[in-house]
Amino acid sequence: MPSLTRAAATRVRSIAEKQGKPAILRLAVDGGGCSGFQYRFELAETLEADDRESDTDGVKLVIDPMSLELVAGSTVDFVESLGGAAFRVENPQASAGCGCGSSFGI
Repeated sequence: MPSLTRAAATRVRSIAEKQGKPAILRLAVDGGGCSGFQYRFELAETLEADDRESDTDGVKLVIDPMSLELVAGSTVDFVESLGGAAFRVENPQASAGCGCGSSFGI
């Protein structure tokens, strides 16, 4: 099951508090992007019946079963740099990726 780093959990909590939502980050994988698949992040209001979840410091990361197959063993981090700030997935299954870090290939 993928997990959040403490930096990612802190950022999700901050965003959720500002929006008045629960601290639940949904990670999904969609077809597309420059490498074949792309990551999609959104705050979730609730959990779906088939969601898989992990918890870091009270912040939940939820993933649907189909996406889980493509991101199993991954870590979601929050990175700030001169180029901006973003959630990044460190995916051990990815054999290719793009420069922006939002798409990958297997």
